[in-house]
Amino acid sequence: MHTVAALAGVSIASASRVLNGHGGSPETVAKVREAAETVGYVPNAIARSLQSQRTDLIAFAVEDIGNPVYVEMMRAIESVVAESGRQLVVHATGGQVGQETALLKRLAHRYVDGMIISPIRLTDAHVAAMVASPAPVVVIGQLPDEVQVDNVRTDSRTGIALAVDHLVSGGRKRIAFINGPLDTVPGAARDSGYREAMRRHGLEHRIEVGEFQYEAGRVAAERLLGSGQPDAIICANDLIAVGALHALLVAGVRVPQDVALVGMDDTELARMSYPQISSVSLGSAARGRLAAQLLLERIKDPALKARRELVPPQLVVRESS
Repeated sequence: MHTVAALAGVSIASASRVLNGHGGSPETVAKVREAAETVGYVPNAIARSLQSQRTDLIAFAVEDIGNPVYVEMMRAIESVVAESGRQLVVHATGGQVGQETALLKRLAHRYVDGMIISPIRLTDAHVAAMVASPAPVVVIGQLPDEVQVDNVRTDSRTGIALAVDHLVSGGRKRIAFINGPLDTVPGAARDSGYREAMRRHGLEHRIEVGEFQYEAGRVAAERLLGSGQPDAIICANDLIAVGALHALLVAGVRVPQDVALVGMDDTELARMSYPQISSVSLGSAARGRLAAQLLLERIKDPALKARRELVPPQLVVRESS
């Protein structure tokens, strides 16, 4: 830094501001950058983080970075994080509790300035690690009310009810549901929402349980067709819905004339399919954006009270229903 400043003919403070991205006059910036290039100077991120107590990194931990809903969250988070001059580090946990709690405990080493995490299974070990973390944590998903951690959530129980009400209003009565694992937070909430909505309409429930994946949707739809065809199918996410759609079309079932179809998450997959799939939007981008904003505010002021934000579901009706 001394060498760069001397070569550029500016103070060490001016050279530091330019090289750390805090600007200066156009003339000073040009001189410092030219001098740095001449001597091959690159700022040492490790040394800088030791001095500032910041890494300028934010972590985002999710089950599967290939899932379109997490891709939409990631894009929204990254845009907010980038505006703050930070970068995003993404972890794919496979939904493994041990891996997620290890990441939370690793925050004690301050490898990032904070973490946004969206666990599909929430355990006491998760909660303990979040509460004990010396670095800020924001959870996208459901948290017990007594847990004092910043939280952005949606209401997938109501989302499923919106789908059931929509299908019933269109005259459908044999409405089946293809869900993900019941030991997950979204699986349990969506199962409860479906059962409650079907009881409210006086209809019998019919449920297939698998994974939150395309293949599970395809196999479950084939089972439904083989044991008394429903006149509508609700799927716990859009990956399942696309699998179900393909199974229906291969079997010669017309969508929506014979079987109406509704997914959940309203991702690009729903819009890219043919016919386009009706889907319950859970505001993935909005949840990601809110979570990033809460985290940056928490980093700036650790004394803030824990905050809880709700993004309500919305049904997006398309050709499939």
